[in-house]
Amino acid sequence: MSVRGKQVQNGTYEFDYMRVPDTRTRWQILRDGIYDPQKGTYCGHPPKKWGMTLIFYACFYAGLTLLFSICMKGMLATLSIDKPKWTLSSSLIGTNPGLGFRPISDNPDERSLIWYNASNATEIKKWTQRLDTFLAQYVDSSLLPQGGRNQQICNYTMPAKNGNVCAVDVNNWGPCSPSSQYGFNNSAPCIFIKLNRIYGWVPEYYNDTQNLPKDMPESLVDYIKTVDASWMNTVWVSCKGENPHDTESIGELNYYPEGHGFPGFYYPYTNIAGYLSPVVAVHFLRPARNQIINVECRAWAKNIQYSSFRSEKKGAVHFELMVDE
Repeated sequence: MSVRGKQVQNGTYEFDYMRVPDTRTRWQILRDGIYDPQKGTYCGHPPKKWGMTLIFYACFYAGLTLLFSICMKGMLATLSIDKPKWTLSSSLIGTNPGLGFRPISDNPDERSLIWYNASNATEIKKWTQRLDTFLAQYVDSSLLPQGGRNQQICNYTMPAKNGNVCAVDVNNWGPCSPSSQYGFNNSAPCIFIKLNRIYGWVPEYYNDTQNLPKDMPESLVDYIKTVDASWMNTVWVSCKGENPHDTESIGELNYYPEGHGFPGFYYPYTNIAGYLSPVVAVHFLRPARNQIINVECRAWAKNIQYSSFRSEKKGAVHFELMVDE
């Protein structure tokens, strides 16, 4: 580098710096950028500086790892694999279980629509296979944890105990059984309703025939009045057409298993291995053909809040059914 200077008015000098031009080729510039033998640098820094940098970051991340491990260990010490830390009203889920239905379409734009042609075996198989998948553990208990060895047949006078869980025998539900193709081949499909699990939730039953809700369907009220007193601890289920024309088109309904709802001996859910949520099969005996039927199914218990607004259904589930000929 050369320097030229000139004197200015106040006696000082002003310097012009002239750098020696870089005559290296691009390859040499790239090579020296990686390792410069003249300066002994790697990527612009000497080995000593790289070593100090490596030691610093090794200590830094080791400290972070240790701090994260201590925090994670402390958090896991407060949790249980068998029970959530926050339950019922203390949890984000809350105390109001939602309802779901099966089968569900794979098309995200038609998730609430069950639509098939009753004379098309391929379409029938598509829907029944979805139910087969959903009910696989109900049909074959060997698929459950422990191979289903802790399952037992329950009733209202003999609930599950000693670490056992109640079986849900869907094989004996008449036209809603897997062997009957869930009624889809007879233009009378069965739609399965389930109540979402909430740990520790216990239903408050409508088990007094003198104090049933005023908006409860008359057909359900009549049924409850015929039920034996020992069967009254049930979360009742009813389905209806959402609109007047849907009510005319929905036709007669039957419910499986016998009992018109979710039996109380399945509750509470406590995360025991092999537990199966109870389901109710709604059998549409004679739905109107070639038209969409809007259906709402509702669960009835004193501690299940209900809202009919489509955008925020509570205690109920909406779906559409369309059976073509």
